[in-house]
Amino acid sequence: MNPKQIKKDWESRGYSFGIFKDPPGQVWADFVHKTDEIVVLAEGEIEIEIVGKSQQPPIGEEVFIPANAMHTVRNVGKANNVWYYGYKNT
Repeated sequence: MNPKQIKKDWESRGYSFGIFKDPPGQVWADFVHKTDEIVVLAEGEIEIEIVGKSQQPPIGEEVFIPANAMHTVRNVGKANNVWYYGYKNT
């Protein structure tokens, strides 16, 4: 999984690109953004809950979070994780 390729793809689609590295048990709870967001897991395990529906995407699978949707991201693994996120440019 090449972050430079993902960044280039996302930028061509009008998204920013950032990286989070979280320890086991890290929770980013109840976030709402005014723009669409995409997330891709690069290492470890992650759970993403969007408007009450949870999923555990495999490494490399893009997850779309619509604007104004309450969401939570959790590191559910026993090791650090790495995930990429991008916000739709407005």
